[in-house]
Amino acid sequence: MPDRAARLRHPSAVDGSELALNFLTIGHRGIMGVEPENTLRSFVAAEQAGLDMIELDLRLSGDGALVVMHDADLDRTTDGTGPVADRTLAELRELDAGLGERVPLFEEVLDAVGLPLQAEIKDVAAARALAEVMLRRELTARVEVSSFHEDAITEITRLVPGARTALIAGRYGTDVVGRAVRAGAATVCLDIRRLTLEIVERARKADLRIIAWVVNTQDHLRLVRALQLDGATTDYPQIKLTGRFTA
Repeated sequence: MPDRAARLRHPSAVDGSELALNFLTIGHRGIMGVEPENTLRSFVAAEQAGLDMIELDLRLSGDGALVVMHDADLDRTTDGTGPVADRTLAELRELDAGLGERVPLFEEVLDAVGLPLQAEIKDVAAARALAEVMLRRELTARVEVSSFHEDAITEITRLVPGARTALIAGRYGTDVVGRAVRAGAATVCLDIRRLTLEIVERARKADLRIIAWVVNTQDHLRLVRALQLDGATTDYPQIKLTGRFTA
């Protein structure tokens, strides 16, 4: 654990043919290409596959529980319907999140796996709930907090001294670097389909780490290598196991 946590703080390089030894392979919602996303089953499988880190998504239930769920609605990933925020934790627990899995609490994930986590928060309310857990369980070395929203990142930084943060962007240009710097983020997590050399160079000048998502093809993996990124979020474990995409 300490070795993995230390790796999160240092930019890496890729040699152009193979992934560097300190390149981070991050399991997207566990390994959602293989197991039901954002479930304990998926997270345990990611750890067993040898990935370096796990990415997950956090929302609040209707009664304020910090649960692991990507969508605002239940329809796509469970046998329930309607907004997550309209259900209590007990009601969410009754739903099937895939292969009999239940919607997990964030703290259950902390106990189920030992990997570092990249926790994506959807809003400021979730940021505050996550901050409470991070402070109580002393998670600043283990959990990197990410969000599409600068205000959520700023709130975590205010509430949790020393918290490591990452700005996520899907539709972006070179302005994403300035946005990340102003929010106090140390990392940018960027959609591989829009990533350019100019953006990478600007991010490096600002001393930002760069993680690409979602890297699931040979072409995307070649681009990650060519741009010498610090890591990649993937739906499959083969990038870690073989240094190439083989699914």
